[in-house]
Amino acid sequence: MSHEPTQYSPVFRIDVSAEPGSDSHSMGDAGTAIVALMRQLVIAQERQNQLMEQMIQSNVNAQKQRANELQQWKDANPKLARACRRAAESLSRVQAQFLESITEEVEANEEDLLDGEFVLSEFVDRFGPRLAHLNGVLQVLAQLGTGVPSQG
Repeated sequence: MSHEPTQYSPVFRIDVSAEPGSDSHSMGDAGTAIVALMRQLVIAQERQNQLMEQMIQSNVNAQKQRANELQQWKDANPKLARACRRAAESLSRVQAQFLESITEEVEANEEDLLDGEFVLSEFVDRFGPRLAHLNGVLQVLAQLGTGVPSQG
């Protein structure tokens, strides 16, 4: 099972013969081309790293700004912030009860939900919007009620 040397690229071929051939010149050209390509890859990777660092810094700055604005709101509205926290705790208990009723509904109608597109659609229509809105309200209240205002 002999392989002809023409089956392989010059990059993967090494000439170990004693006689100088024309292949050594093309190997040098291929090596130079590979080095040049590798340099371009390194430059591109460095640029990509710089851009990623800029994106990360931008995200960090935006997050810090939002946190500062939220803290300013809490400091300006300490009673409301505490009320949001209490409301979030109460609504969290409501959410737990609601999720429990959803899971009971799923367990009771598992086969119908699996087999019937209509039953699944009805289930999603019945529970989906309420769950989504409840989660949204809870998230806002929890965010506004987290932490303690800086001013007592």
